[in-house]
Amino acid sequence: MKEAILSGKYPIDEKLPTETELMNRFNVSRYTIRRAVGDLESEHYIYRIQGGGMFVQDWHKDWSIDNDSKMIGVITTHIADYIFPQIIYGIDQMISEGGYSLLLGNTHNNHQKERKNLINMLNSKVAGLIIEPTQSALPNPNMDLYQEIKDDEIPVLFINASYPELDFPTVTTDDAGAERKIIDYLLDMGHESILGIFQVDDIQGVHRMDGFVKAYQQHPEISYKGNLVMYQSGDSFDKITQRVASALKSPDRPTAIACYNDQLAIRVLDYLKSNGFVVPQDISVVGFDNYQMSQYMSPGITTLNHEKEIMGEDTGKMMLSLLQKQPVTSIMYDPQLVVRESVASPKLLG
Repeated sequence: MKEAILSGKYPIDEKLPTETELMNRFNVSRYTIRRAVGDLESEHYIYRIQGGGMFVQDWHKDWSIDNDSKMIGVITTHIADYIFPQIIYGIDQMISEGGYSLLLGNTHNNHQKERKNLINMLNSKVAGLIIEPTQSALPNPNMDLYQEIKDDEIPVLFINASYPELDFPTVTTDDAGAERKIIDYLLDMGHESILGIFQVDDIQGVHRMDGFVKAYQQHPEISYKGNLVMYQSGDSFDKITQRVASALKSPDRPTAIACYNDQLAIRVLDYLKSNGFVVPQDISVVGFDNYQMSQYMSPGITTLNHEKEIMGEDTGKMMLSLLQKQPVTSIMYDPQLVVRESVASPKLLG
């Protein structure tokens, strides 16, 4: 019932179902219904009129920017691994200086889990929200909650990506331009047949794939040699390697593989080694994000930098400005190429 109220299914002052109707809907006792209704009433989500029934309370009052909440909600697709701890650390550094603390949520890139996190943040009466969109290239079923958040004027910042339906400020990376930069590097090294592997349910992956294509468009004489593997976050790595194995067996096999991120590049590197390929002597591999582990691989992975901690610090500063009702401008970083040992010219191959 609370989720239905928060998402706007039941507008302010609308009459709610009777106790009997709720008993039938949820298949519970009258005692259970009355306890739940009592909790909703004490939390100011509903009010009762003697002999008239239950109605939705004006709970928006609790969400005005003037409230005294000192909690900032941060929702990311992951928390404890990859580049996210450094981003969260940067956010916390800035937010704590302003007297705020963080409430963390993790969606695992799943829309239903994103919904639960949004409900939890609203229920916790956060002063602002910092969100990494979930499966940002796909239609989002949680727009009702986002519209409620927007209507309630809760400050929101998006990081790494955004939803096209919403105009909240963003802190992102020039994914298309950066990917074009690393593909240009491979082409300049003499690679003509490059396999790109991109996650296409996140807008970052779509943009990186776009950068891959744009790089080849500048070389029409060899553009037919480029090849793509597209996958979604829920796909198994086996599905990806089946496509990679097929490409490696073709007569015009790739001399380089460009991966969606370093996390994928590390797994591809391991797959190649386990199948008898030597990197970069047999095939080159590049990633994206400059994940800390990528420099310690053998060979070190050529990649594109991700600002990480700086992104977190800038996001934290922007959120403090929004909380003070100051205007902010979206930020887009230009990742720089990080050259390591995972790339060699195919002309040097034996």
